[in-house]
Amino acid sequence: MLNNLIDRIKLPFRKDKELILSLYKIIGFYPHNIQLYKQALLHKSVMHRNAKGKPINNERLEFLGDAILDATVGDIVYQHFPGKREGFLTNTRSKLVQRDTLNKLSKEMGIDKLVLSSGHSSSHNSYMSGNAFEALVGAMYLDRGYDACMSFIKKRILSQLINIDKVAYKEINFKSKLIEWSQKNRVKLAFVEVKQTKDKNGSPVFTYKVTIEGVDGGSGTGYSKKESQQNASKKTLEMLKKLPQYIDSVFQAKAERTKMEEEPVENVPDTETESDFIISAEGNAKKKHVNVFSEEVYTDNSRQSAPAEMFSSDNEKDIAPVSDRKDAGNDDFDLSDITADPAKMSKEDIIAKAEEKAFGAE
Repeated sequence: MLNNLIDRIKLPFRKDKELILSLYKIIGFYPHNIQLYKQALLHKSVMHRNAKGKPINNERLEFLGDAILDATVGDIVYQHFPGKREGFLTNTRSKLVQRDTLNKLSKEMGIDKLVLSSGHSSSHNSYMSGNAFEALVGAMYLDRGYDACMSFIKKRILSQLINIDKVAYKEINFKSKLIEWSQKNRVKLAFVEVKQTKDKNGSPVFTYKVTIEGVDGGSGTGYSKKESQQNASKKTLEMLKKLPQYIDSVFQAKAERTKMEEEPVENVPDTETESDFIISAEGNAKKKHVNVFSEEVYTDNSRQSAPAEMFSSDNEKDIAPVSDRKDAGNDDFDLSDITADPAKMSKEDIIAKAEEKAFGAE
């Protein structure tokens, strides 16, 4: 019955008939404009050109299909998870339309076998299948409209090939997992770009490696920095899980780093202050000071520090008794005749009285 229906469709080439049969099995309906689907399956490496000399490939349809996928999958996720917040919905949609998911869907549905390429793009196969899937969605949108695309995603993809609930609650971000592990274990993590090259088709290829505490982990290659870092993170997590010697080397490096950070770099400064402002009695025979009369005088410390034998009985004959000295009756500093009550006198008054007593006779 299917062949009879196709036979009634006017096809210029037998290959178009075969293509329509294959597309019907994939998308679930017959194309109206077969040229759109041919273009969707035409990789840029083939270098087809139209009558005006412009290149024809699936890149423009891929751009359109990417936008339609975001809209249809976003609509489905929104309806399927009522009450969930924007972050959860965005994360779930990203998982459903990410390159790895589209590559797997393309291979599962046989889309990758229909892609026309030069045969020299095998290194880029990780992109080619997913790009063709997006371009096919773009062709469907132009050929049959938005509703046809929505029906395709719901009935062919999410009902038969993908469990949306498992995808939503499954963590597949290996980079975020590795970052979380490093933060919990307080180790230093870094993503180092090893090199950036181009494949045979001129597409950029990135290579990154992971270092933990300076110890090299896994490395990964991809057609974007994000993809290469994800691959490097996945390999590093596998190393941490399966290679005890690797995780031991990581924590040994951490221990050496923290030990160096804890050791003082230089001697701690002394907190004792210099006491050279204090004048020692030793070695200073005469010290200059100010007496109570604001006069600069010198004190002979040599007498104070003289040994006791200087004043022994042998020398007592050389020291006249106080009563025999000429100044025995000198009462210059006798303050007994100051009759004012010292308690009612100020310090200045007392000094003035003493000076008057001492120098008043002159």
